[in-house]
Amino acid sequence: MAKKRSRRHRAAPLRRKAATGSSSRSAISLDVLEGHLGYFARRLQVRVFQDFIRTLKRINISPAQFSVLVVIGANRGLSQAELAATLGIERARLVRLLHRLEERGFVQRLRSSADGRRHALQLTPQGRTTLARAKILAARHESQLIRKLGAERHAMLLRALRYP
Repeated sequence: MAKKRSRRHRAAPLRRKAATGSSSRSAISLDVLEGHLGYFARRLQVRVFQDFIRTLKRINISPAQFSVLVVIGANRGLSQAELAATLGIERARLVRLLHRLEERGFVQRLRSSADGRRHALQLTPQGRTTLARAKILAARHESQLIRKLGAERHAMLLRALRYP
């Protein structure tokens, strides 16, 4: 038993050093990844989303649900197909998201007066209230990103990532 403990205690400092990059070994090479935009975009996306998930967790909303509520709130009467195309969400996944938001009383799907096969989406009063709270939290999250990146880098990244 004592041997197991001592091995564990000896290994722990090595793991910490490796995790912080301060091991005696030279830095680990990323090789060609150093020049791959997708690699760094994905790393940034993961870090930003982890923080955004924590931020919205206070009101039990996911980033995907937030996006859906924002776009419906800004485009009353939008169809499910238009919403899916706008957000780049598979229609089957969007249907599940809308179902959850409907169950929570945030969204209504109404038959379109122009086309009976189409549903017009709108927020409920509870959905509008929840969206207002979520927007405040999202603005705080974005302010933290601006502080970390600097206003100029933040603006540059937004411009670069909004390609057509």
